[in-house]
Amino acid sequence: MKRLIILVIFLIAINGCYAQNPEAVLSKDHKIDSTKVILPDESYQRINQVISQIFSNYHYRKQTINDSLSYLIFDEYLKNLDNNKLYFLASDLESFTQYREQFDNFVIEGKLDVPFQIFNLYKKRVDERIRFVNKLLSKEFDFTIDEVYKPDRTDATWANSKEELDELWRLRVKNDALNLMLSGKEWKSSSELLLKRYHNFHKIILQYEAEDVFSLFMNAFTRTYDPHSDYFSPAASTNFNIAMKLSLEGIGATLRSENDYTIVASIVPGGPANKSGLLQEEDRIVGVAQGDEGEFVDIIGWRLDDAIQLIRGKKGTVVRLQLLKAKDNIGSAPTEIRLIRDEVRLEEQAAKSEILNIKENGSSFKLGVVKLPSFYTDFEGQRTGKPNYRSTTRDVREILEKFKQEKVDGVIIDLRNNGGGSLQEAISLTGLFIKNGPVVQVKNSGNFVEINKDPDPSIVYDGPLAILINRFSASASEIFSAAIQDYGRGVILGENTYGKGTVQNLIDLNKTIPVRDRNLGQVKLTIAKFYRIDGGSTQNKGVKPDIEFPSPYSHAEFGESSMPAALPWDQIQPADYSYYGNISKFINELKKKHEVRVNKDPEYQLVVDEINEFIKNREKKEFSLNERVRREERDLAEERKKRREEERAKLTGIKIEDKKEVQPQTSVISDFELRESGRILTDLILVKVG
Repeated sequence: MKRLIILVIFLIAINGCYAQNPEAVLSKDHKIDSTKVILPDESYQRINQVISQIFSNYHYRKQTINDSLSYLIFDEYLKNLDNNKLYFLASDLESFTQYREQFDNFVIEGKLDVPFQIFNLYKKRVDERIRFVNKLLSKEFDFTIDEVYKPDRTDATWANSKEELDELWRLRVKNDALNLMLSGKEWKSSSELLLKRYHNFHKIILQYEAEDVFSLFMNAFTRTYDPHSDYFSPAASTNFNIAMKLSLEGIGATLRSENDYTIVASIVPGGPANKSGLLQEEDRIVGVAQGDEGEFVDIIGWRLDDAIQLIRGKKGTVVRLQLLKAKDNIGSAPTEIRLIRDEVRLEEQAAKSEILNIKENGSSFKLGVVKLPSFYTDFEGQRTGKPNYRSTTRDVREILEKFKQEKVDGVIIDLRNNGGGSLQEAISLTGLFIKNGPVVQVKNSGNFVEINKDPDPSIVYDGPLAILINRFSASASEIFSAAIQDYGRGVILGENTYGKGTVQNLIDLNKTIPVRDRNLGQVKLTIAKFYRIDGGSTQNKGVKPDIEFPSPYSHAEFGESSMPAALPWDQIQPADYSYYGNISKFINELKKKHEVRVNKDPEYQLVVDEINEFIKNREKKEFSLNERVRREERDLAEERKKRREEERAKLTGIKIEDKKEVQPQTSVISDFELRESGRILTDLILVKVG
């Protein structure tokens, strides 16, 4: 693929310094100025103007900054500050509304007084809420009363009065206290922990500087274009650059923040979390402790950057995490895990192989499985001409040659949880399974379409092929699996993929705006879109498998289609290509065989039961604040979980031990999916032979 280059040159001088409040008064509780008014730096006006010009001129969406966009920026900014409507009052919103049509002008002209005024009011409202929490926790709650708590207020209206807001907070804090007491804590320790939690959050807000507020406002603007375009402040830019390095020292996970929780967004292949199997996507990290003896720090409500700093650490050091597992409901007791921080190395992200033996219809089949955690390449080794540099295509080619020597009957490429990586590797990997032809189309912001073709006319493996995907398969994984599907080269199995079909470019503002001795941050900008060779985009819709497996996630709640301002799915002209095979004529028969088989499979029933309970927990909107009711609900959930584990142990022969700490989850849904994929592939072999 040719480089997509954006040339942006603005010769703008930047001056100014952070505004300070000379009449700072230290907060009695936090020894930090709680009355400090944060004012915008003079330099932000110029930076703001440059960012708005970059987006309006070079973003793929070509979106005009006008009054219509102003409403979206306004709403996004308020969501960034108070997503659950727990701080601002309806009267505050009324006072803000007069500016709703002016946010586009604030962006274009770099006028930041109003956004900063809104933040300063938010900081005041946070201070008021913390004072109310202090009052609430001075007396134990009555947990025998039948009350309910509704945590998700995304679609709720703003409180009309302080008294209404007080009641919302009473229920919220009562629920927090009940969760702690259900985990075995007494009232005294629960109230002390909650005081520390909310005071820590308050402290974080009090430590916000002008750079942080400017970043909040700029990202409210960038996120109206699409969910993958960002402004990185100098501090955020440093963290982003560290995260992009393979030698990052830490636990090997990317995180996001949602409703006061630090949530695992993805697991980095080859990292400590990935190798341990203890941490999964969508797990919520609620506590962090350093070493084997360190005290846990409650991080609920923390700013994401601060949570990351606590979790990140030097190679070889121990970090302990308290988790609310993805499948647990809000009242579940946290699970503790222990990880040793390490470097994420390229070789640990490499493709791995195994042999899967399947017996079907009285016949035995040997299937080769390639587990591919990412699309990687050693760019430095490639650049310097290193003869044996590592790459996805090179490693998989070697595996396929071994499979041929072992006379496998078919091959499964396992792309579950593969979030992507090198586009070129996705293209060249596809080439191992087809003779020649286009693999992916890329359309840039100027509507120029580039067709990327298989660079190698040879075929390494031409036998039966299955691709296994899930909701966490994204980007390069989608390009590869879509090409295999469009050519009819193999059968696609699993869950619908994530749906990220866009290309981003990173712009260093220091090179755009020449200023000495000052870091201005970076902009990540969406500049192009991926399209399948049949003309349909992988964006938003992702890749739909030929045969779907049960999934705990829906389009509405997880994936690109659930993201605000996600670029839409569309079509362009199909590329010129010829079908490799006609898999489609076998799909209906394969589906019927699959359905008959799994409906008789007791392990499949356990998988479905587990998924249904997971969905039920996610969809639950109300939680009882009666301790007896909550304990009964928790005990019933634990009993169902234990019963499933015992039934699974009987089926698999795995011994269940009494463990206090979570064990690697290699397996419940994943192993079943792989075995069933093997059975479907053998069905395909038998059908084609027959």
